[in-house]
Amino acid sequence: MKTSRLLASLAVVTAAGLALAGCAQSSSAASSTDGSDKKLTVFLSADTNIQDLWQKTLIPAFEKANPGYTVSVDFDLHGLHDQQTVAKLTAATLQKKDPGYDLVDAGFVAQVAASGLLTKVTSANVPGLADVPKDLVTAGGNGGIPYRGSSVVLAYDTKTVPTPPKTLDDLLAWIKAHPGKFAYNSPDTGGSGAAFVSTVLDQNLSDADRTKLVTGTDPSVESGWDKGFATLASLNPYVYQKGVYPNGNNQVLDLLSSGQISVAPVWSDQFITGHKNGQIPANIAYTQISDPSLTGGASYLGIPSASPRKAGAEKLVSWLLTPAAQGLVSDSISGYPVIALDKLPAASQALFKDADIAHLRPSYFATVSADMNKAWAQKVPGK
Repeated sequence: MKTSRLLASLAVVTAAGLALAGCAQSSSAASSTDGSDKKLTVFLSADTNIQDLWQKTLIPAFEKANPGYTVSVDFDLHGLHDQQTVAKLTAATLQKKDPGYDLVDAGFVAQVAASGLLTKVTSANVPGLADVPKDLVTAGGNGGIPYRGSSVVLAYDTKTVPTPPKTLDDLLAWIKAHPGKFAYNSPDTGGSGAAFVSTVLDQNLSDADRTKLVTGTDPSVESGWDKGFATLASLNPYVYQKGVYPNGNNQVLDLLSSGQISVAPVWSDQFITGHKNGQIPANIAYTQISDPSLTGGASYLGIPSASPRKAGAEKLVSWLLTPAAQGLVSDSISGYPVIALDKLPAASQALFKDADIAHLRPSYFATVSADMNKAWAQKVPGK
């Protein structure tokens, strides 16, 4: 019911949002004269590693490089309130009111971009976009700005798994042959678990149908999930503790690092960072499966069209796409850079020389992901 109401409100704003963006633009220009344009708020719908990236690394560096600017964070752990957030942003845009934040870092950016809620930017006002692959920029839609990338990979304990699964079918067979040694977090608590779930579902969808779920919503295609959900339910006796699904990406990594499980889907950036700082032991490695692969892609920022501080937000986004800032993302969370590698330090170039961020398998559209999470909760645990 909540999803239906949200979609109805988004349908209304699709027609109205772009017109409202022009109204908000004039307030942005006015605010810059009194200094308020330099007091910015970033809304984060993410895990704690992204919160740390912003609060401990990016914001201090931006404020140092841009005296007079201050940036605060509004944080929603795991995006548990994404639907409410989108509804509030929709209402703020329709009512021409300040949404309370000036930049959004969330999985639903593509959704609100498609609904006309974001400010369209180009390389004219965000020069760094000229260094980002065009396909990646296009995938962000009307206002989505790529600033880092990552993919979900299959982590495994080399002591107990000398030869990891190569395909999804291999992985499903391995899980049943090694009861209790595989785990994935519930999909509504983290993207690594969601990637595993959607990959199993996608195994039974055509490429054309999957494209529909990546670029928008199509309930008729979602009916094709039934076979995949049956497969996931059949794994209950074989996953960690016969059907226990950890809460969030970090809990899965903790189980893997402590040896309680041997194989799990994890985020590439979290894994590489954990290896660097010693939280993940050296005997844990990672690989990618195929047919289909686990999902990945860029993370997008969006500037709400109703924000009266768009000029300041554009300055922050422009800075995030500089080689210095992209290097910080790489060093801090091992996020894939989105600008040309030859503009980055040699260490970053070496780390990501095999990453093709423009061609990673993208995740579902935000409202489709919400439908998937709800259906998973109804059809998988305890079945």
